[in-house]
Amino acid sequence: MKLSAINKYPVKSLKSVSLLSALVDDFGIVNDRRWMLVDEAGKFITQRKHPILGIISVEERDASLRFNHASASLLDVSFNVFLDSIKVSVWGDEVSALIADGVTNDWFSCIVGIKASLVYMPDSAFRQVDRAFADYDQRVGFADGFPLLLISEGSLSDLNNRLALPVPMSRFRPNLVISGCEAYAEDQWRKIKIGGVEFDLVKPCSRCIMTTIDESTLKYGKEPLKTLAGYRRNEFGVCFGQNIVHQNTGLLQVGDSVELIA
Repeated sequence: MKLSAINKYPVKSLKSVSLLSALVDDFGIVNDRRWMLVDEAGKFITQRKHPILGIISVEERDASLRFNHASASLLDVSFNVFLDSIKVSVWGDEVSALIADGVTNDWFSCIVGIKASLVYMPDSAFRQVDRAFADYDQRVGFADGFPLLLISEGSLSDLNNRLALPVPMSRFRPNLVISGCEAYAEDQWRKIKIGGVEFDLVKPCSRCIMTTIDESTLKYGKEPLKTLAGYRRNEFGVCFGQNIVHQNTGLLQVGDSVELIA
């Protein structure tokens, strides 16, 4: 088994960034979902209600982020503009964050169509993963609940064989993609090692309406949730992929061997 793809999402719900290698720090992949958009009440904003987020691209530069959307000019946001503290909420967790400047927030507000602000989770913030599934101190950024998501190529292939129109892996927004195993083999894994980093597989990932958004049209459909619901429903919902928690830091590279520990 091999690590066949690495993805990160610097800003929650925006486009992914594909990587050939990635450092894993305390949060997960470095700068993965350390930024997020919030509304006037400080509540997180995602593609679930605002599909347009999925076609805003982000490029990580030396000390800034560059954003691009077809309807607006390029926006460069320095890391230094995140100064003022704000309380934000993501899935019921209240977290301290730093808010961007007015120019940045106006740019996003125009695209999203509501008053939106870009916020950053500093190193001083600590959001605990759900102890019901990982009963130890483990931080997570603005991801839904766990630092990383893993899916095998075999699982997507099996799903696509059941669909009239195949869907890309990007619909499911995994951080790590694994090749060389049977479909849904990851459901049985409890601990793996990739490169020098060990991971616990702690919870199946329940899927939401975001998986049905067609990036080319920004419209919701029924698939792949309709098909998944027919054979991938369990006590957590309609599941596809595994939420995972890293046990140490280190370097991941596409092509790394995947060792099954338990």
